[in-house]
Amino acid sequence: MRRERAEKPQPADIGRPVAAATRREWIARARALKPLLEANAEEIERTRTIPGPVLDALHAAQIFRTVMPRSVGGAELDPATHAQVVAAIAEGDASVAWRVAQAACASMASAYVDPQVARKIFGDPRAVFTFGYTRGEPPCRAVPVGGGWIINGTWTFGSGNRAATWLGGHCRLCDASGTPLKHPDGRFVERTMLFPRSAATVDDASWDVMGLCGTGSDTYRVSDLFVPTDHSVIPRVSARDHNLPDGVVAAPEPERRERGILYRHSMQLVASCGLSSVAIGAAQAMLDAFIPLARQKTPSNSIALRDDGWIQARVAQADAKISSAKAWLVQLLEEAWEECAADGAVSLPLRIKLRQACTHQIDSARDAADILFRDAGATAIFRSNPFERRFRDVHTVSIQVQGSIARMQSAGQFYLGLTPQQLILVP
Repeated sequence: MRRERAEKPQPADIGRPVAAATRREWIARARALKPLLEANAEEIERTRTIPGPVLDALHAAQIFRTVMPRSVGGAELDPATHAQVVAAIAEGDASVAWRVAQAACASMASAYVDPQVARKIFGDPRAVFTFGYTRGEPPCRAVPVGGGWIINGTWTFGSGNRAATWLGGHCRLCDASGTPLKHPDGRFVERTMLFPRSAATVDDASWDVMGLCGTGSDTYRVSDLFVPTDHSVIPRVSARDHNLPDGVVAAPEPERRERGILYRHSMQLVASCGLSSVAIGAAQAMLDAFIPLARQKTPSNSIALRDDGWIQARVAQADAKISSAKAWLVQLLEEAWEECAADGAVSLPLRIKLRQACTHQIDSARDAADILFRDAGATAIFRSNPFERRFRDVHTVSIQVQGSIARMQSAGQFYLGLTPQQLILVP
């Protein structure tokens, strides 16, 4: 790394900005899917997959293509609009929204592969790309052979893989003898390999959980699979000029092929804003269901909920938590877009705020869900009512890495004059 001025995007790099009418239209098309998603929510949870007619509707609305480049038929939306699309889908079903958000952050890879490969993998209107997670033990390895690598590995939390056409696998690169390569500082040399889902073995019994059941976040593996050299990207789509300490910039990522403003944002930002928006959308759906319930329900030996001063205050409190958290994140994402357009990068102070806002959005969604679930009374525990599944989904989001209170530590360290740790999670 070296200290230098960030490369400012030239007019030819910026591409067309996202028009306000386009933003509104994308959010509206996501909201239009809510009745269909709600009607199929029980089946989505029970089968851990998306029914065919629902998947067809998602593809017809191009919901999986929000952050793919225009060069492959994607929408190349700004992150603020993408986050609102995810939240709108989550109002219908949180598991489907999580699939959309996970596929979106993985699909940032489309900006870093050869254009011909990008068209092959992402050009199909029904293309869905996702990747899972590896702890590194046992290591997933790639051994060089003529024209590419032979890879072996197992990855967990493959969210959305059941609707995917291609998968990614993060691998340690090895020499011909199978010995892992290392950077001078001791870090392993890695790449993310891209391969058809049909080439993987998926353990569809591995995803047995209490919430976000419909994500089908299965474990998958490959054995002795050949991957061509050009079917790989920078590890975890984390560019060398992203997620940097304050005042440190790198030369522009040489593997970035797309020049639009969107791809000046990190994959981590797209992941953080999308996944956190799942929680806020599900909490909004709980609030929307609670209000008509409170207008009609009179508990035994009590007054009508709508006439109860406690309930009146709690409804307002839940709405304030949801609305303020959502608005703060959207505002910061819009500021980040403006910074990228002007300076070619998002500054660390704003990235810190974005980290806070994403985690805060999840925290606020959980708090609101707790209020609404508790005050709905016994009604909330029945599977036939729209509370208990969303309650489980919001709480499942809240214990994912994005929702951990530990994510706030980097912000506190920054404000207290310390060097923020875990910068990879500061978008």
